[in-house]
Amino acid sequence: MTRRPGMAAARRLAGAWLALAAMPSLAVAAGTSAPIEVAVIGPYTGGSADMGISMREGAELARDEINRAGGVLGRSIALVERDDASHDERGARVARELTRARPVAAGIGLVNTGVALAAAPYFEEAQIPLIVSVATGAAIAQEFAPPEYDENYVFRISMSTAIEAPAIVDAAIRRDCRRAAILTDSTTYGQVGRHDLVAALARHGLVPASLEKFNIGDTDMTAQLRRARAAGADVLMTYGIGPELAVIARDRAALGWEVPLIGSWTLSMSSFVDGAGQSGDGATMPETFIDDAANPAQAAFLEAFKARFGRRIGSPMSAAQGYDSLRVLAAAIEQAGSTDGSRIRAALEHLHHPVAGVLKTYDHPFDAASHDAVRPADIVFGVVRSGRVVRDQKTLRPTQAAQPAP
Repeated sequence: MTRRPGMAAARRLAGAWLALAAMPSLAVAAGTSAPIEVAVIGPYTGGSADMGISMREGAELARDEINRAGGVLGRSIALVERDDASHDERGARVARELTRARPVAAGIGLVNTGVALAAAPYFEEAQIPLIVSVATGAAIAQEFAPPEYDENYVFRISMSTAIEAPAIVDAAIRRDCRRAAILTDSTTYGQVGRHDLVAALARHGLVPASLEKFNIGDTDMTAQLRRARAAGADVLMTYGIGPELAVIARDRAALGWEVPLIGSWTLSMSSFVDGAGQSGDGATMPETFIDDAANPAQAAFLEAFKARFGRRIGSPMSAAQGYDSLRVLAAAIEQAGSTDGSRIRAALEHLHHPVAGVLKTYDHPFDAASHDAVRPADIVFGVVRSGRVVRDQKTLRPTQAAQPAP
């Protein structure tokens, strides 16, 4: 069986560590009150901070509710929060600390695709379950999937680009737009999105009219937009984060180029909505959650968030997914009857009872073959209107066009 260089040795060391880690499980039977520590890793500073902070706040809300209800296995949940600052190397260092120096029972979080790919191997090596709450890169939940690896400890409760990118393309085609200009940032996230958008267009027999790139921190997109307009593009498709996406919207307006802006869910970030101002109106994106209280569970979540934090959510989808990640993880730990990583992983793959969340009710969300909980049918579309994201009633839910490539 093929594994990464050094993985076999790391797994043997992880096995030795797990033999010691079995002692906390024995302590549970004896009635220990020691909290169950769960890592929450995300960008709490920098350009992705509104996503990371919102995700963390959603997890904190779930923690408080779980602990008020008696905790898990008679123990409280304690969140061990770490800021990865959107840096791959820092994310890797944090993951190494939390799986080796002071091992946690499990982890949730991770917003940026590059950081998630850098951090996940440490959880896999230590056989500690990780639920990725926000990052969307298609490979994240499948990087350690069988048959190449014996057991996959990485799960996800967020859209994969494998369904997000086709949804973006489908939304454009429904508007009769077929000459896309693709503008993506230079990070791993942006380049994965670019690849998946090109692939999704190809399944419709289309090719991009223009492929453009920008860097984090860029404040002028005029040159890229002019090239895209000269190429005859009739829609802008984006993968990036809020601050730079706001620049695209403002510069598009300054050029007087009125083509649709349809991109990844990050167009819902407050840093885009606030930064773009009126220029952002009409920007459309696939999402898993819009803060419009579409059902009683979502209304209750929004009310609890407002009561706890006293302000609007910077990134509602991130908050909802952070909340749901901890809820699903807690259910798996309870079912496992243990904080042993292999037992939690097995429980996640075979949850006996549905778990009520904000996005949806998770009824067997994972199995051995798929560690992605979000399906094409879970996607809704949001549109920016007058400084907020509302449900887009005109863009139909993606159907066959939004299915992952075989």
